[in-house]
Amino acid sequence: MKPHLLAVLALASSTFVRADERGKLIFSDNFERTSSQQTKDEVGNGWTTNSTSRAGGHKQVDLKNGAMHIAMHATADHAVSVAHEAGFRDGTVELRFMLEDAKDSLGVDFADLQCKEVWAGHLFKIDVGVGKVSIMDSKFGTMRLENRNLRLAGKLTPAQQKAIAALKKNFAAPIAPGKWHGLSIRIVGDTASVALDGQPAGSFTSAAFAHPTKRMIRLGVPRKAVVDDVMIFALPATDNAGGK
Repeated sequence: MKPHLLAVLALASSTFVRADERGKLIFSDNFERTSSQQTKDEVGNGWTTNSTSRAGGHKQVDLKNGAMHIAMHATADHAVSVAHEAGFRDGTVELRFMLEDAKDSLGVDFADLQCKEVWAGHLFKIDVGVGKVSIMDSKFGTMRLENRNLRLAGKLTPAQQKAIAALKKNFAAPIAPGKWHGLSIRIVGDTASVALDGQPAGSFTSAAFAHPTKRMIRLGVPRKAVVDDVMIFALPATDNAGGK
């Protein structure tokens, strides 16, 4: 049994979301396995990474001590992305994480690759870093194709920049380097609520959160992060896994 199992149980029984309110468990991973080699990513259990396309195939994800250790390779031209299929409308994503350095961060990106109006399926994202949490609507903000193309061309107007900036909310949070923290992200309708170690950390209402299907979660790491005990819950809903 992992020494931090009590922290997982504490998160599950927190006042933020009672265990019986989270819905049906549709995926879980406690990473209690090891890679057979140390050359390439070998996460298993349905996880994929971008190490082949972005880091020349160099290993960026390792399984050790019952957790997933993610570290961006020196040759990579993009943050590490570790993805898994999801498939829910409303629900909760829970995981535990540790940031070893004050400069480290972890992003939990909700995506739908069938949504062609945004870049790479980006819908919305929750970022955690030392001392802070942010919640961002990507679908109508930075990753909307129209906005992204204008930004890359340097043609975003001040009004457009202001509107995009308003689609991200930042919150102070007691996240410390070198310590394990429990993260819970609950999506209901057009509202995303975040809890840290069982306590509310921030909430944001925006159109992207109501996207019919969150088909994938992607863990984004621009430096290093350790992740464990990932769970995805789907709340009962009409066609919960089949939206467009």
